[in-house]
Amino acid sequence: MLRRFGFDGPYSGGRHLFMVKDDLKLHIPNPHKRDISKSLLSEILRQAGMTADDWNEMLNK
Repeated sequence: MLRRFGFDGPYSGGRHLFMVKDDLKLHIPNPHKRDISKSLLSEILRQAGMTADDWNEMLNK
């Protein structure tokens, strides 16, 4: 999903995978669980410079 917003990856590094867009390195949760909490998704979107509307728009494409 984040690739649609211009991120490359995921790449491995340390304990978590990460994705890159320009000079932004965004750590993403390990895929051990199918669902993540609302608060974690909000934090990831905030770090990525995305809004909930951006996310929902991508989901509906």
